[in-house]
Amino acid sequence: VDSVINGIVHANSEANIVIKSTVPIGFTDAMRKKYNHSKVFFSPEFLRESKALSDNLNPSRIIVGDTTKEALVFANILAKCTQNSDHIPIIQMQSKEAEAVKLFSNTYLAMRVSFFNELDSFAEIQNLSARKIIEGVSLDPRIGNHYNNPSFGYGGYCLPKDTKQLLANFDKIPNNIIKAVVAANETRKDFIVETILKKNPSTVGVYGLSMKHGSDNHRESAVIDVLNKIIKSKIKVILFEPNLKKIKIRNVHMAKNVNELINSSDLIIANRYSKDLDDVVYKVYSRDLFNEN
Repeated sequence: VDSVINGIVHANSEANIVIKSTVPIGFTDAMRKKYNHSKVFFSPEFLRESKALSDNLNPSRIIVGDTTKEALVFANILAKCTQNSDHIPIIQMQSKEAEAVKLFSNTYLAMRVSFFNELDSFAEIQNLSARKIIEGVSLDPRIGNHYNNPSFGYGGYCLPKDTKQLLANFDKIPNNIIKAVVAANETRKDFIVETILKKNPSTVGVYGLSMKHGSDNHRESAVIDVLNKIIKSKIKVILFEPNLKKIKIRNVHMAKNVNELINSSDLIIANRYSKDLDDVVYKVYSRDLFNEN
């Protein structure tokens, strides 16, 4: 981002520069000072994986980290590109505030994921129905029936890096919740691995690396961390990833199709359940209770 801003400033000293990439709090101000260019502002985007187009067309809000007329012009351009431009909240604020909105939003979502994952861990150990508990909790309108499907841990493009970035920005600032969100995700993955190992499998099949239904992204996937922890326990691992044809992971055998995965595994783990596994559901370990992201 720094190098691109450098190129723009040298090409056109009057250009308005809009940063959409998620950046540390204070980055935009630092760029303004570094290049003596006041027309740099941050405007975060709030896009769900596998639903980016829909979220662009139907944004929950438009945030612009600048209070100038130019920034408002940009916000209105974004609004006009949506499907409901007359009812989308537009908020102008300082760049540092806009940067904070992005990081705190994603950290809250990570906290929500971690909360329901810990609820699920409790229910599994206590031999209770996590599904029924979550349904009962989520009927409270203050909590809501969304973003509550347990998983092996949060992952993907945004939540891991943004939670850690926000924690770094909290250096020397008192906090408990933010550091706990980061720690809780590691605890969840360790719990998943411990649960799998207690089943004493000789070969663990892994169905899919992606974090969400309809996505082919496996960057920072919690599944990969779980997979690597299993490998360290000297258990054979076989992987089938339906969305990626060319992928190699050290010490992991790649199944050519789902049948090979099924026939070669005595336990199959799936962060998100697939109908491909319906015939061998007795082999499957998944915490996907609602078949949604």
